[in-house]
Amino acid sequence: MKRPQFFGLHAEPSKKLNWFLCLIPFVLIITMYFTASHIRHIENPSDKLLPTAVEMVNVMGQLAFHEDRRTGDFLLLSDTISSLSRIFIGVGTATITALFLGLNMGLYKGLRSLLNPFITFFSMIPPLAILPILFISFGVGELGKIVLIFIGTAPILIRDVTLHVANIPKETIVKAQTLGANNLQITYKIIMPLVIPKLTDAIRLSLGSAWLFLIAAEAIASTDGLGYRIFLMRRYLNMDVILPYVIWITVLGVLIDFLLRTFVKKAYPWYSQSK
Repeated sequence: MKRPQFFGLHAEPSKKLNWFLCLIPFVLIITMYFTASHIRHIENPSDKLLPTAVEMVNVMGQLAFHEDRRTGDFLLLSDTISSLSRIFIGVGTATITALFLGLNMGLYKGLRSLLNPFITFFSMIPPLAILPILFISFGVGELGKIVLIFIGTAPILIRDVTLHVANIPKETIVKAQTLGANNLQITYKIIMPLVIPKLTDAIRLSLGSAWLFLIAAEAIASTDGLGYRIFLMRRYLNMDVILPYVIWITVLGVLIDFLLRTFVKKAYPWYSQSK
């Protein structure tokens, strides 16, 4: 009897097997964590390093469904809204900038010669290294955090879009010109729809960096947000808050990634089929 191959070059696991293989690492990590947590709590019932599931659920239930005595807010909800608004504004402005700059830089070589060296140089600056400069220049309020996210994501998105547009076959442009399309029509009616799904993929890859910059900014100068709460709880070694918050951030990232992938599949089916 021929054994099924899971990891060979030509292996094609079934859908059920795919789900099974996907779950294995998660099950192993969860099992290892709660085994270690159980052992530590047998030795020390007041252990705070590896909280039990019951402890984490109780604390998160308190943060999610009970008003804070000082502010009157539901802390998990208010922190989530604050962080997501910063992410959406920062990544959103970076996306719009990347779409128009990258689109035109990829098509017009003169503009590319003008801006590409500067953007390449700027993209090499570690955003966290200039965080103090940003806070001095733009303040420690919302603008400083949003600018950090923008600076951390926009140059990479611009370069990605520029490379993608520059690699579009020249025949596409020639055919459009032959049919009478002018420069604006070629740029925004023909090439731009070809760029948006690629840009969406680039956004998905940049979200991890965006969260990193957001949490760093919230940890240093903020009074709300998911990153602020994590670093606030660090002072008191409240791992029963820190771990669920990290998991919640991960869930939000996965959900945003799923929504972006779904958008591309629905709006640009030809792109998903060509990959």
